[in-house]
Amino acid sequence: MSSDGSHPPQLASVPLPSRPAAIPQRPSVWPTTLSRGGSNVSLSTKCARTTREDGICCKELKADERTLIDPDVVRDVIIGLSDGLTVPFALTAGLSSLGESKFVILGGVAELIAGAISMGIGGFLASQSERDHYRYLRQQTAARVLRSCDGEMEREVADVLGPVGVDDKTCRAVALCLKEVEEAGRRNGDANGHGDGDANGHAPPDEETASLRWSKDVGITAFLLKFGQGMEEVPDTRLYISAFTIGMGYLVGGLIPLLPYFFIPRAQIALIYSSIVTGIVLLVFGAIKAHVTGAGVGPAGYVWGACSTLLVGGVAAGAAFGIVKAIEG
Repeated sequence: MSSDGSHPPQLASVPLPSRPAAIPQRPSVWPTTLSRGGSNVSLSTKCARTTREDGICCKELKADERTLIDPDVVRDVIIGLSDGLTVPFALTAGLSSLGESKFVILGGVAELIAGAISMGIGGFLASQSERDHYRYLRQQTAARVLRSCDGEMEREVADVLGPVGVDDKTCRAVALCLKEVEEAGRRNGDANGHGDGDANGHAPPDEETASLRWSKDVGITAFLLKFGQGMEEVPDTRLYISAFTIGMGYLVGGLIPLLPYFFIPRAQIALIYSSIVTGIVLLVFGAIKAHVTGAGVGPAGYVWGACSTLLVGGVAAGAAFGIVKAIEG
């Protein structure tokens, strides 16, 4: 109330702005039972956590699975180490008849450097040939898909999916979907030269969907190559990784038989220690190989991996050593 006894004027109330709702960081999870009733729920949000007694989502079960090393890298390491452990050992064993370790070291180091470079170049050229072969088959398959009728594509898809239990109706639906995706990508490429829209030049609604739709990894051509012939694109980085892995594997493996010659002047005595060290390394290498490839299931798996590697490497080194001795005789 003011000094003259009158009431002050009433001010209009202004509603306070509501606090913005928190933006969810993950998509909502819907029980699979709700998604069966016709609700349009994406596959990534479906979950059966509410129906499981332990309340664990199926995606969390993957945490218990062991992640293995890329089999291509493992293959290159095995090739490099196996050759490095056997070829230089056979050479140093043959040179041991010279009597002095310094001559063995000179010959072994020269062979080791030349062999590592040669093996690296071989790995590079092998990966390059695999990449070029895939690109040629992709071009041929894409041209055949373009000329073939729908029935032929359905038969080829059925040849891939049929043996694993997919019925003809589903195979026809898969073939139709894959061909539509490939034709849409081809029309888009003819219209604007890249995958940034449809044939009319309209921008795609979702960049992620567009990048997937117009990628070379989707469509019936990619399906027939990957699942029909078991071939995938070889990235350019694979060429250099293969060359480096094989070359370094050969270099590291070849140094092991040479180590005793650096410390023992007499080559005949150094040969004995070289054989022992190489055998131990082959055993350890075989056990590690069984672990990284997943073959080491229990102690028996590791023992078999170690013994088989020692047997193969020993036979190869022994054969090379015997041939060198036969030539010397």
